[in-house]
Amino acid sequence: MPAERSAGYSMVPSTSSKASIEDVERMGSPDKDSDDGNSSQTTLQPYGTPRSSRIDPRIISDAIIGLSDGLTVPFALTAGLSALGNTHVVIYGGLAELIAGSISMGLGGYLGAKSEAESYTATQLQTHKKIISDPSGVEEDVKSILDDVGLPEDLGDQVTRCLVDGSEERLAKFLMRFEHSLPEPPLNRALVCALTIAMGYFIGGFIPLLPYFFVGGDDVRQGLFWSAGVMVVTLFTFGYVKTAAVHGWGGLHLVWKGVRGGAEMMVVGSLAAGAAMGLVKLFSGGGDPV
Repeated sequence: MPAERSAGYSMVPSTSSKASIEDVERMGSPDKDSDDGNSSQTTLQPYGTPRSSRIDPRIISDAIIGLSDGLTVPFALTAGLSALGNTHVVIYGGLAELIAGSISMGLGGYLGAKSEAESYTATQLQTHKKIISDPSGVEEDVKSILDDVGLPEDLGDQVTRCLVDGSEERLAKFLMRFEHSLPEPPLNRALVCALTIAMGYFIGGFIPLLPYFFVGGDDVRQGLFWSAGVMVVTLFTFGYVKTAAVHGWGGLHLVWKGVRGGAEMMVVGSLAAGAAMGLVKLFSGGGDPV
């Protein structure tokens, strides 16, 4: 229908009628569709939505969170432990921190993603209740959304009637997407978030620890020099790539933005490591290795 296409959505008629508020409450999670291939459950797909295999931006964001912390905290810890003068202490202490930090970061990501999913479900339930109990208010909400898009009044009225008189599920998805600005989170979002952050933290933190495996037990200073050199390069590269991924890769001004981002990351990591090493030396009695 022209009105349906003007809204930018593919609307599939649904054979289900609007439920009561009690039915919505019993549903718990109203967004779950039937697994039956013949189900007439309404789907809402924006026209022109690309179906690509690109990595989810949220996964990239979680990986950056894990890597940025992993490249800073364990590096500072291993640099501080190197003041004790024993390579084995640095390795065991660093590994313990990596394991504990990865678990902690992963749990934090998991709980955060679970809270996000619970917030989405609660908002969705309230939206279904409002559709049932206040249809006139919902109609005004839809009109307001379409007015913001800039549709002509007559066309906006047609789209509004089509949405309000159609499937309750389709209308709820429309309101969730455009009124509440809440995209539906994937079912495995919490687990993927936890694993991504934990792995990013462990990988980032293992880099400064790696040189200590290749020096003798008493050559902790040599291990520190190699670790510092590796981390300076790694921090700069990470900061450059992170900045360029946000602002772009082409053009001299964008290159300088990336260089500035890499330098900032390098300075922050170096200051954290220097502060940790200085404090350990202070607490261990003025700088003499224990």
